[in-house]
Amino acid sequence: APPPPAGVRFWDLPTGSRIAYVHAAASGTPRSTPVLFLHGGPGTPGEGVPAVGALLTADGFEVYAYDQLGAGRSTRLADVTGYTVARQVADLDAIRVELGAERVVLVGQSWGGSLAAQYLAAHPQHVARVVFTSPGPIWAGAYPDGGGGDPWARMPAEQRRQRDELFASPRVVAQAVLQGVNPNAAHALVGDDEADALIHAVAVLGKDTARCPGSAPAEVHDNHQGFYVNQLTVEDFARIPDPRPALRQARVPALIMRGECDFVPWEETYEYRRTLPQATLVYLPHTGHDITSGQREAYDALLRAFLRDEPLPLPAYTSARPPS
Repeated sequence: APPPPAGVRFWDLPTGSRIAYVHAAASGTPRSTPVLFLHGGPGTPGEGVPAVGALLTADGFEVYAYDQLGAGRSTRLADVTGYTVARQVADLDAIRVELGAERVVLVGQSWGGSLAAQYLAAHPQHVARVVFTSPGPIWAGAYPDGGGGDPWARMPAEQRRQRDELFASPRVVAQAVLQGVNPNAAHALVGDDEADALIHAVAVLGKDTARCPGSAPAEVHDNHQGFYVNQLTVEDFARIPDPRPALRQARVPALIMRGECDFVPWEETYEYRRTLPQATLVYLPHTGHDITSGQREAYDALLRAFLRDEPLPLPAYTSARPPS
């Protein structure tokens, strides 16, 4: 792997995880609650602090974005069965302690929203506010297929053919069979470098399928996905206890943003609104799973207003029925 870009630092957590992160320091009147951005996947990191970070630092927030365990420039585990939802929650709480913060603000994108919900269920006293942008399911066990929708549903036939070719090599087929029986044997056959390059190639191939038709192409960065953290965490997510009873008691202000072209089923998004007692749902037209790709200004304005405890610039969406 090439040296990390300037600005990338590492936390060595008591959980055993070495976590890569970037930090944007507050420039306004300091606030006591740092903002943590949680990326999607599982195992699909971003690169750097999101663009809205500059606005948040001007509002006095310390802003952090980190690569979750098994992804990006963070630790890969020798025993891949250690990739669990509980480990991700434990890492997040260890990061909070590392920052010396009694409470944090969480901004979770896609799977990062699912992780934020798990953390909120376990540690509501340590969350000041939480933002769910295009969140994955609160609990995979609520849906026969595990939830989350199909991010490849709009993939053209030629791209589907190329994707299938990537998974058709004898080594990858053997790895998939082994993974269902002995994940560590699969890991021994196809190691992290090879597996991560594979999932990165697939992600680049389908990077624009989750946007509204006609949107500008997504940019590509070199902070690679984590294959095994994706596979094993998804499996574990289907086995964990239902967090919704705890979340119904979590009186923490929550903002949910949903884009018109999001591939996540509507009922899974609305489950956040139905479950969290202090949640507000905002629907944004002309944008997809990555809300900033089509509604950057609206996203920035909503996030800033919510974190500053100001009236939201767009109306709440209150119906349980999806917009027509």
